[in-house]
Amino acid sequence: MQGLRALVQNRPMIRRVAVMSFALLLGACAAKAPLAPPPQPSASIPPAPPRGEPGQYMNMTATSLQAAFGKPAFVRKDGATEMWRYDGAACRAFFFLYGNPLAVRHVETLPHGAQSAWDQACLSALTASPAKTS
Repeated sequence: MQGLRALVQNRPMIRRVAVMSFALLLGACAAKAPLAPPPQPSASIPPAPPRGEPGQYMNMTATSLQAAFGKPAFVRKDGATEMWRYDGAACRAFFFLYGNPLAVRHVETLPHGAQSAWDQACLSALTASPAKTS
């Protein structure tokens, strides 16, 4: 009975010892674990294609662009800038228009040319066939 009474009186001390032992054990486990290196990106972003603009479309007004290619498959407006997308059987063309009056300032195609952001064969094919709308 006296042993039980001693345990009850030392109960706070037993808890402190148990908590301190657990904390030390946890700290020892954490110290042994090696830090994992940060993950490396699996693929890098390819470089942008060289810039170059097809002269026959530069500064073309929105009306003239629509007359040449028809109605775009998609139009995105970001403030004063518009992006018109034309879809062909084998490629897509993106015309970026801005300014006053709204006119073509940049052209890209997918796939793009080897030396520029646009491919003349794609643009020629799009002007020869009516635009598809999505």
